[in-house]
Amino acid sequence: MHSQIYGLIHLLTSALHEQVTMGVLVQIASAAAAQLHSDQDKGDGSLKYILSGDGAGDLFIINENTGDIQATKRLDREEKPVYILRAQAINRRTGRPVEPESEFIIKIHDINDNEPMFTKDVYNASIPEMSDVGTFVVQVTATDADDPTYGNSAKVVYSILQGQPYFSVESETGIIKTALLNMDRENRDQYQVVIQAKDMGGQMGGLSGTTTVNITLTDVNDNPPRFPQSTYQFRTPESMPPDSPIGRIKANDADVDENAEIEYSITEGDGYDVFGITTDKDTQEGILTVKKALDFENKNLYILKVEATNTHVDPRFLYLGPFKDSATVRIQVEDVDEPPVFSRPAYIMEVKEDVPMNTVIGTVTAQDPDAAKNPVKYSVDRHTDMDRVFNINSGNGSIFTSKPLDRETLLWHNITVIAAEINNPKQSSRVPVFIKVLDVNDNAPEFAMFYETFVCENAKAEQLIQTLSAVDKDDSHSGHQFSFSLAPEAASSSNFTLQDNRDNTAGIFTRKNRYNRHEMSTYFLPVVISDNDYPIQSSTETVTIRVCACDHRGKMLSCNAEALIHPTGLSTGALIAILLCIIILLVTVVLFAALRRQRKKEPLIISKEDIRDNIVSYNDEGGGEEDTQAFDIGTLRNPEAIDDNKLRRDIVPETLFMPRRTATARDNTDVRDFINQRLKENDTDPTAPPYDSLATYAYEGNGSVAESLSSLESMTTDGDQDYDYLSDWGPRFKKLADMYGAMDSDKDS
Repeated sequence: MHSQIYGLIHLLTSALHEQVTMGVLVQIASAAAAQLHSDQDKGDGSLKYILSGDGAGDLFIINENTGDIQATKRLDREEKPVYILRAQAINRRTGRPVEPESEFIIKIHDINDNEPMFTKDVYNASIPEMSDVGTFVVQVTATDADDPTYGNSAKVVYSILQGQPYFSVESETGIIKTALLNMDRENRDQYQVVIQAKDMGGQMGGLSGTTTVNITLTDVNDNPPRFPQSTYQFRTPESMPPDSPIGRIKANDADVDENAEIEYSITEGDGYDVFGITTDKDTQEGILTVKKALDFENKNLYILKVEATNTHVDPRFLYLGPFKDSATVRIQVEDVDEPPVFSRPAYIMEVKEDVPMNTVIGTVTAQDPDAAKNPVKYSVDRHTDMDRVFNINSGNGSIFTSKPLDRETLLWHNITVIAAEINNPKQSSRVPVFIKVLDVNDNAPEFAMFYETFVCENAKAEQLIQTLSAVDKDDSHSGHQFSFSLAPEAASSSNFTLQDNRDNTAGIFTRKNRYNRHEMSTYFLPVVISDNDYPIQSSTETVTIRVCACDHRGKMLSCNAEALIHPTGLSTGALIAILLCIIILLVTVVLFAALRRQRKKEPLIISKEDIRDNIVSYNDEGGGEEDTQAFDIGTLRNPEAIDDNKLRRDIVPETLFMPRRTATARDNTDVRDFINQRLKENDTDPTAPPYDSLATYAYEGNGSVAESLSSLESMTTDGDQDYDYLSDWGPRFKKLADMYGAMDSDKDS
């Protein structure tokens, strides 16, 4: 019987529905039994039933007397689907089990208590506008925590609650697709779709959850640019410089971003080459600009055809038409008062350098381009012609010379001519005029350098001693050709001959053998140089020839006059430089000695910190009693100092007096009396300097045991002094007392 009960309890299992109400009896022994029972139970209360395992004592409790098992809390299969419990009957008195421990399993059956949950609260998706029907948008997913193997509690079905007829959802997969053709972003670009997920296969009584899907239509280039008006009007002054903007036009495009980018161009019109158009990338506007200078008098109205084209065209939408548009632009040129305009941008003129003054060399022409044709006056910008070499007729613009010209001085003259309206001088313009001075043969040729040569005393006849060359400041188109000859006065009597080499050079040769420097030390040979231009110009140059002593090889040794080539040694310039250096050195030494002598004069007062009695020398004449800048002279005034017997300070006294020792100040002497006494003594002192001076004194005051320590009052000899009192001053003066005491001992001995 015992083993049969054990086996029954051990094998029995129980199945409970989740969320069973608290207090429901869990039947274990049989389907009809409501308690755990042992054959050893006599009903006398001697046995006790205990329960252990999953949830024992917390979720499940057992009546220890009857064996009834109850659930204390609501059960949730999603938290724990199976519980394993162990039960045992023990003797209440001994505590020993009367039955082996039995194990039983409690399985929780699922019920539909969880609604489907989406993986996201909000989904965001986007698709291009104008998409075909059935285009995939996004897939939503919902999960159900119920047991998918038990009934239809976890079977989820999707449906759309909001968003029709634009979108649809597949019931089993949750895939959202487009349901309407040609959805246009320009009409509506945002859609909010609500999707429901319901369990129990969507049947009545099933639980459900929802989510929101935000769908955005992205732009495609399905709209061509369009001008809001067919004709545009602009006005611009004729003075507008090139590359200047004159106006803006804009074609509207309903698309956005790169699909709305527009490129503007001028396709037709009579101002195709006069105006241009560019695109402002920020505003997508077309900017009309001037490419060439405008002229109201020449043309005052331009008509252009401007085209706006999308830069990014989608071939799928070409069937909608050309993605471009055109408009007409009328540009009216306004007249402005313009400055005169010269007939040329620059003028080049030529004039010969020998023309007389007031000769007209050329004419400039300018006229007012306006319809009024105001008269023009001309002038020369004097900043470009500071020497006033040229002038201009203010009425007709003819330029003439006002000073002589010289090509050799200045070949080109670059001046600026100003043309201004007579009625409005502010309207003016300038033009450069380049004037080239043409050469005429007005300069005679001359030696290329100064020639000074020598001839040896032992020279032989027909000996070359110098080669000559010439230059000419004038310009020659065919090249210069010079001819050389001796001056007529020297041709027959000269001791030298001249040979023209016909290559613009000539040679000087000796005419005789031997020359004597004592008879003639220097020869001056006149040479005539002529050119072959018209008119022929010639000049007479002189060659200096010195007679010198030479060796047998013709090398010069010495000349009776200053040698052409100085021998090795110091030149005159070097000697002068050395002499100047010596003079500067001597002056420096003298100045240095004077400064050293002046520094040896030391002042009477070396330092301002010197507190001894001193006489301060100012080295200048003071201001007398009115000189109160350095000290308060009031404290030094003393009527008693007037003494008829006072010696003069401006002359040397007849008898020299030795400096007198001043008397020691009396005890309890007032400071004022002390100063008056010292002032009187200094006024009567014949050794005082003959100018105003400042005397300072040191006064210790009354009650000093040591009396005054001033050196001025220490005129007595060491033998008159008694230094015994130093021993009474304490240990600080001991060394001084010992020193002076030792000196007295030495004298006594």
